[in-house]
Amino acid sequence: MRILIVEDELKLATSLKRGLDEYGFQASVALDGASAKKALELGEINLVILDINLPDINGYDLCRYIHERNSHIPIIILTALGTIENKLTGFDAGADDYLVKPFEFSELLARIQVSRKRTQHSSTSAAHSQLSIADLVLDLREKTVSRAGRPVNVTPREIALLEYFLRNQGTVLTRNEIAENVWDIPFDTGTNLIDVYINTLRKKIDKDFTTKLIHTRKGIGYIMKEMAE
Repeated sequence: MRILIVEDELKLATSLKRGLDEYGFQASVALDGASAKKALELGEINLVILDINLPDINGYDLCRYIHERNSHIPIIILTALGTIENKLTGFDAGADDYLVKPFEFSELLARIQVSRKRTQHSSTSAAHSQLSIADLVLDLREKTVSRAGRPVNVTPREIALLEYFLRNQGTVLTRNEIAENVWDIPFDTGTNLIDVYINTLRKKIDKDFTTKLIHTRKGIGYIMKEMAE
């Protein structure tokens, strides 16, 4: 597995490369955005570990560039910026995971393995390329969403959230289940991350339609099923 480390702190970048190499990965380092783009153009990269504060480009913008160029490359943001707003921005830019410095190397390894499994699962599920409910369709191969034949503009993380709902239609999902299966993290009761994402997704796919698809079960969680107002 070829991993590109995009990190401008040479000491940390070198340490990460050495640690990943010891675990059998083929790691390379880019100290800025321009070098990262060149590395992506020149060779096959299977996963990117990305800092936000880079000298020549905002890491979120680079994340968007990578995701738009190849949406199948998992991106793990590794940064000191740890607010909910930072994380939401990172996920909306196309990141698959978000790890805040300082961090344990063992946790980074675990996040890498989770990203690998998710990528493998996505490749397998692409053979069954569409999931649907009512007139809403999620195309897993093209990473697109439409309702009543009209395209819906969704972020990569919203696609992951919608896929989880579609695979569990008619089942009440707790916030903890959603956090663990969509973000691969335990649910933090001190944040409203899950509710923010679900409310945003609900506005995009339900707002202009009589038949609503995402419903709240007060005190429990959320459920996806067809229900007219």
